[in-house]
Amino acid sequence: RGIRVGYTPDVLTDATAELSVALLLSACRRLPEAAQQVRSGGWTTWKPLWMCGYGLSDSTVGIIGLGRIGQAVARRLKPFGVRKFLYTGSGPKPETAAEFGAEFVPLTRLAEESDFVVVTCALTPATQGMCNKDFFGRMKKTSVFVNTSRGAVVNQEDLYNALASGQIAAAGLDVTTPEPLPTDHPLLSLKNCVILPHIGSATYATRSTMAVLAANNLLAGLRGEPMPHELKL
Repeated sequence: RGIRVGYTPDVLTDATAELSVALLLSACRRLPEAAQQVRSGGWTTWKPLWMCGYGLSDSTVGIIGLGRIGQAVARRLKPFGVRKFLYTGSGPKPETAAEFGAEFVPLTRLAEESDFVVVTCALTPATQGMCNKDFFGRMKKTSVFVNTSRGAVVNQEDLYNALASGQIAAAGLDVTTPEPLPTDHPLLSLKNCVILPHIGSATYATRSTMAVLAANNLLAGLRGEPMPHELKL
């Protein structure tokens, strides 16, 4: 219908990558569970294995979708002492992957070898429901799964079963299906699942930049000029 469309690319990359790392650390080190123990009186005497989780040092991290956000996540995780990065996607990106020494592998191998899986891919017909029973069944029992892409990439029933049965250690989700997630959803009953309300881009600076870009697109469109960021239809 001749309607021009502006959008706001790139502005949320850093904020979402930071949130992905925070979510990963929260899930693998059991931070919400530990904080609740302090509030509920569960913190008593020191116990050798109480509240133990899994660390990033000498680990293998698998990234599903090595785009802008996936790269930014890897860049932030590298200083933690990650031993190896694996990635999968529509095809290898040797120049991009070289910065992290990341290896392009099939999804099945990424699931089998990764200690941490971070999903940062786009939602497409090929990725919808990609993280399912078969995928979680291939993961290590000590593995941690994080999704900051789109909820529909994950089969949530399969994820619930994997977490509840101990098939995988923990999960962190910033995206779900639906959103908001109903308060009686089974995933919310699990101690080893950290769920956030889709706040990947929620920093003051990011939202401000996003608003300015949107306004500049709109003003340019009203003037009949090229938008700073226009979707070519």
